[in-house]
Amino acid sequence: MYVIELALKLNPLPLSVQRKELKDAEALYQQLRQSLEKGHPRILDLNCEQVEEKKIAVLTSEIIGIQIYEKTASAGGGKRPGFSFE
Repeated sequence: MYVIELALKLNPLPLSVQRKELKDAEALYQQLRQSLEKGHPRILDLNCEQVEEKKIAVLTSEIIGIQIYEKTASAGGGKRPGFSFE
């Protein structure tokens, strides 16, 4: 399972969606990145493959960071990568 996290302006907590396959996660990452590069505000609708009823609509002009990482199966209390404040 792969997690794509979005850091938003003035929002202390990241938003995240999950993809089962790396190629799908990378495709979403590239889609988000291209939206940022274009610089035109638009709304992106994202869904999560792990929790299918989880949906997010994001205004691209509010995204300040994107990260992708593999979700590990261990519950060892380790720190999440990137935007986590834990």
